[in-house]
Amino acid sequence: MPAWSIPFPIVDPVFIHVGPFPIRWYALGYIFGLLLGWLYARRLVANSSLWLRPPGTPSLLDDLLVWITLGVIVGGRLGQVLLYEPSYYLANPLEILQVWRGGMAFHGGLVGAALAVIVFAWRRNVAVLSYLDVVAAVAPIGLFLVRLANFINGELWGRVTDVPWAMIFPEAGPNPRHPSQLYEAALEGGALFLMLLVLIRLGAFRRPGLVAGCFGLGYAASRSIAELFRKPDGLVFGPITVGMAYSAPMVIIGVWLIVNAMRPRASLS
Repeated sequence: MPAWSIPFPIVDPVFIHVGPFPIRWYALGYIFGLLLGWLYARRLVANSSLWLRPPGTPSLLDDLLVWITLGVIVGGRLGQVLLYEPSYYLANPLEILQVWRGGMAFHGGLVGAALAVIVFAWRRNVAVLSYLDVVAAVAPIGLFLVRLANFINGELWGRVTDVPWAMIFPEAGPNPRHPSQLYEAALEGGALFLMLLVLIRLGAFRRPGLVAGCFGLGYAASRSIAELFRKPDGLVFGPITVGMAYSAPMVIIGVWLIVNAMRPRASLS
């Protein structure tokens, strides 16, 4: 082992077995991300001082949790299939349904969750942008936990490096690499959560779409910075990685949401 690397903490990807069924850290990341996000969202909606007009009651979020869960799972899995490994799943179509084996793409899950919120708000006749704001505010919680699960799994490792905190990942060969999963947890999870929390305390919920727009910009920036250290899934053009390219639409949509929110009479719909 090179002198500048530190040992990778080997943790069993399976947290516990319940009979014949393994409960993996990766699955727990999603489960607790959704549950903690739901609890935090209820507190945000219940705090009337944060809103010009609260978007319904906290109990509505109980139903929205089901919609979001389905949107994240279906969207995340289809995103992995269509955006990252289409040829593999074309050759092995039955594995598309084996979500317990991992393989969820954030950008696909984001699209699925956004569509779930839009359809839910339309069916319940509630403020679409305000609910997108709430979901955006809590999303970094799940991102933080899932990135930690990626680290435990020893997947999505970083580029080869000689920094003092480099690690040798069991499946990545003998070279020390950036623990890029931890970088992403810190940026996409911790830093983004705190940024949105500050904006909310400054009154961002009173501008429907502002928090969602800032989330889009913040995630795209965080992911692009992390991609400089993460082993790329592929290159699109020059140094532009696939992860950066898939984040580009979030910048466009984020800017549009922010501009719309900052207009003198921003719509509450």
